[in-house]
Amino acid sequence: MPKPTDRNHVTLPTAREDAERAAEISSTPQTRSAAYRLAYTDVDFLMRDEARPLRLQLELLKPELELQDQRVESTIVVFGSARIPDPEAAARNLVDAERARAAAPADAQAQAAVERCRRALDRSHYYAEARRFARIVSEQEQNAESRCFVIVTGGGPGIMEAANRGAADVDAVSIGLSITLPHEQAPNPYITPELSFQFHYFALRKMHFLMRAKALVVFPGGFGTFDELFETLCLIQTKKIRPMPVMLFGRAFWERVIDFEALVDEGVIGRDDLALFSFVETAEDAWSRIYAHYDGLGCES
Repeated sequence: MPKPTDRNHVTLPTAREDAERAAEISSTPQTRSAAYRLAYTDVDFLMRDEARPLRLQLELLKPELELQDQRVESTIVVFGSARIPDPEAAARNLVDAERARAAAPADAQAQAAVERCRRALDRSHYYAEARRFARIVSEQEQNAESRCFVIVTGGGPGIMEAANRGAADVDAVSIGLSITLPHEQAPNPYITPELSFQFHYFALRKMHFLMRAKALVVFPGGFGTFDELFETLCLIQTKKIRPMPVMLFGRAFWERVIDFEALVDEGVIGRDDLALFSFVETAEDAWSRIYAHYDGLGCES
């Protein structure tokens, strides 16, 4: 991009150059004063409550510009629990727990640990399915000119890791939208580094999940997964976003934890609202529904 000029065609300094020059100015009581800092380099100023609108705008703008630079045109969102493990790790954990129980057969905590590990191993097939789904998707629509149907996750472990890992299996890019939490976890290692983002505001993170989304694939999860699922269904229901395939992996899980028919019977949703989502059991089934919805895909879909 050419540097700005004034009406006399004199080259003007950029904001970066002004900041660099300000840093080189002699240290005096005046230049050390917080008041003297350039506003856009003054972190203390940017962190003030009054500057919250600026921070909201920055969290919207920074990922958007990076996604444009990386030629990401559309995405497929994968949600699911951070607590669903890799099948191999789950199997190892169960073996370790069973050994600990064998060494202390009267220990109630050791017995409980075996049960927890056994349930985790049962759930781990969702990790494998999420990884396989992301691999199938990522083989389809990425090329040198544009990147379509790019996998995007919340950036953490569990199902999120599995989906980013599936994309990495076929050398495709994938996105991670991490968020600062009280018990911070680093982004999983399978996210494309240039597409690994961090957010403070949940609202802006949710916007970026859906701004390019062409489908939503939801694996079993907890409060965060439910929040993201129902917000998306509400936005589709109220026509705030275009309809897209919303697929829930594992009918048995979802019908056990949510009585959708009861919501209809109570009159709080309509019967036709049940058509906003569908159940799937395999990666191939989920992909075939996306393919059919977009009639052969392509970035223009």
